[in-house]
Amino acid sequence: MNKLNGRILVMTSVQQEKEAIERGCQDNRVDVVLAGVGPVAAAINTMKALHANRYDLVINAGIAGGFPDRAEVGSLVIAEEIVCADLGAESPEGFLSLDELGFGSSTRISAESSLVLAMSSAMADADLPVHTAPILTLSTVTGTQDTADRLAELEPHAAAEAMEGYGVAFAAKEYNLPVLEIRAISNAVGPRDRGAWKLKEALEALTSASKVMMEVL
Repeated sequence: MNKLNGRILVMTSVQQEKEAIERGCQDNRVDVVLAGVGPVAAAINTMKALHANRYDLVINAGIAGGFPDRAEVGSLVIAEEIVCADLGAESPEGFLSLDELGFGSSTRISAESSLVLAMSSAMADADLPVHTAPILTLSTVTGTQDTADRLAELEPHAAAEAMEGYGVAFAAKEYNLPVLEIRAISNAVGPRDRGAWKLKEALEALTSASKVMMEVL
């Protein structure tokens, strides 16, 4: 694909992620902006950035939890679809998404497919372990095996979970802009064990992904 001529907004949640992205993403077409933690903060801060400047592409990038056997620690996941996995209602039959409730809004936003393909191919060519799959947005990070199992059953193709993607994507959609979500896996989705998280490795993978990203874009 041809290189993107316009400006790129990269939203990330915390300073460590911002610095990791900026180490790899040294391009004056790119602004890396803090989104804050969670989908609401991410949506608001993305809207502020889009109101202040004109962009042609919005990317949410950072670290995330990976579902075992779908995305190993240290690998990268590029979202085919960004899914707000806990927005809906409980019922005796199980969880009902906003789509199933029929309120006229969707909890699923598709990423820009041509960019997903180009990005995943380039990362694979650079020998970076990469998966393309849905990424879940949650307001509460998974910390038990029961929740991990429920999410895996609810979204059997999802490879990762994070907290900001849907908020960023919703704001981009309001401006009719294409969106990507790219995540480096720091830990397995399941019982919370901070001692097992590989933050340094995930941040290094995020920097490597950012370098390749700019070669594509």
